[in-house]
Amino acid sequence: MTRQAQIVRNAGLPMTIKRSKYGNRKTVVDGITFASAKEAKRFGELKLLEKAGVIADLTLQPRFPLKVNGLLICTYVGDFTYRSDGASVVEDSKGFITPEFRLKKKLMLAVHGIEVVLT
Repeated sequence: MTRQAQIVRNAGLPMTIKRSKYGNRKTVVDGITFASAKEAKRFGELKLLEKAGVIADLTLQPRFPLKVNGLLICTYVGDFTYRSDGASVVEDSKGFITPEFRLKKKLMLAVHGIEVVLT
């Protein structure tokens, strides 16, 4: 609980806590803050796979500029990228698929030739 929330609670005033738009809860694992518990859980699984030698080069929050005809349209930020069987994999953990994500996923395929894997 934040200091401000404690002061409000102690004053006997009603307290409202803003919920996330999609109901996710920030989760901390190994000192890293993840946007959701699902993403944090997947990170734990991928760390184990990397330790076992099944995957390699695990990175968090990879950024991909999405340019069309030399014009930067937007930037896609994935959750994870790693190498599996010699191929590069870009992964995103989603509990709710937004129209914006659908568009960026298509742009990733069109611009970079990368199929984003959903978990």
